[in-house]
Amino acid sequence: MHSWTYRHRRAAEGATGAQTKGLVLAGGARYDLHTWLIDTLYFRGQGRQLRTRTLQLAELQPGEQVLDVGCGTGTLAIEAARRVGEMGRVVGIDPGTEQIARAQEKAARRSVPVTFEVGVIEQLAFPDATVDVVLSTLMFHHLPAPLKRHGLAEIARVLKPGGRLVIADFKRQHERKGLAARFHAGGSSEQELAALVAEAGFVHVETEELRPIRFSAFPGASLVTAKKG
Repeated sequence: MHSWTYRHRRAAEGATGAQTKGLVLAGGARYDLHTWLIDTLYFRGQGRQLRTRTLQLAELQPGEQVLDVGCGTGTLAIEAARRVGEMGRVVGIDPGTEQIARAQEKAARRSVPVTFEVGVIEQLAFPDATVDVVLSTLMFHHLPAPLKRHGLAEIARVLKPGGRLVIADFKRQHERKGLAARFHAGGSSEQELAALVAEAGFVHVETEELRPIRFSAFPGASLVTAKKG
């Protein structure tokens, strides 16, 4: 099985003028279609399950301020907005202009008030200590190691004291078995992610694994939760 069948490019410069050293995905509506097909035909719905579990671990409350870093086409951010309600605020950032355009279109069509902006993890355009929760799903394996540390420092900067972080990513390729071994998208080490989060000054770092179910090509996923000290 091939990896995702959308286009991508490295070190792309977004509309903000900020440049990322990570991988930038493109495709917009095509990305959504391919993601749905893969989740339906190969993952047996475990992609949706991963989003649901991410939001459960975030424990979002009405009125909270949420930032989705690497939001892609906005599916998770739109679901988060429904949980924080009208008094809350959700912002999704991504370096991919096509992904952001698609996310804006989806939010408008569903009448969900989410702000989507082209942005990069290297320089989060938010004041210090203003965000309650930061989410990041299936994105950290797109970043080189130095950028992971830099990005976590930026996330810690914008989070309020006691603010919550949830990171979800695929398992590494060599850890996959059976049908999942044929899926070639990258992944992260649960232990390395947790160590990087702790190194960035976060506390109460916990990990959880979402394993493939029978006859699923889902690669398995690691979820890391933590709070800003």
